[in-house]
Amino acid sequence: MSVLPLVFTSGWASGINAYAVVLLLGLFGAAGLTDEVPASLQRTDVLVVAGVLFLCEAVADKIPYVDSVWDAVHTVVRPVAGAVVGALLAGQSGSLPELAAGAIGGSTALASHAVKAGTRMAVNTSPEPVSNLVLSTAEDLGVAAVVTLAVFHPVAAAVTAAVLLAVGLAVLVLLWSRIRRFLRRRAQRREEKRLAGEYGEGGPEARPGPAAPAPGPPR
Repeated sequence: MSVLPLVFTSGWASGINAYAVVLLLGLFGAAGLTDEVPASLQRTDVLVVAGVLFLCEAVADKIPYVDSVWDAVHTVVRPVAGAVVGALLAGQSGSLPELAAGAIGGSTALASHAVKAGTRMAVNTSPEPVSNLVLSTAEDLGVAAVVTLAVFHPVAAAVTAAVLLAVGLAVLVLLWSRIRRFLRRRAQRREEKRLAGEYGEGGPEARPGPAAPAPGPPR
């Protein structure tokens, strides 16, 4: 069977949590549960680094606003990781050109990353932190479940990932107005801080104007 379903699924999952994908695939390969995982992902040093970075993401991803900063930093990391993992899987299987697999994995990871980052911006418009914790936990469990399914039933996992990606893009479109309001308010707060630093605590109104002319002698 072509490795395409596994490439697509790993790309979708990499856009959400690339370190979890590398860690899970490496562990499955090292345990001998699949022959599709290349030896480079099963190396001990790769698994250790992926595990540490996964723990860092698991913490940062559950803190409001910190998660958006983390997503911004990983705008390049996640698509690149999806492309690299896809190319490695294709090279191991030999049933799909590595360049095509890299393009599929990278573009799918970029799309799912956009859904994740945009959804987090919308969630951060809410003052309570519980929604971040719930959403992040659901993402971690979803990635683990779909990647595990991909190892044993790649076609079913690819269909699941495609449905989740389509639903996520649809939700992102619906939330776009809320995201724009969030970005507008954040830009406004930055402008207010800049003006406060420039004019002092009272803003531009507190800046002293020109002194009034002294009254002349009485006639």
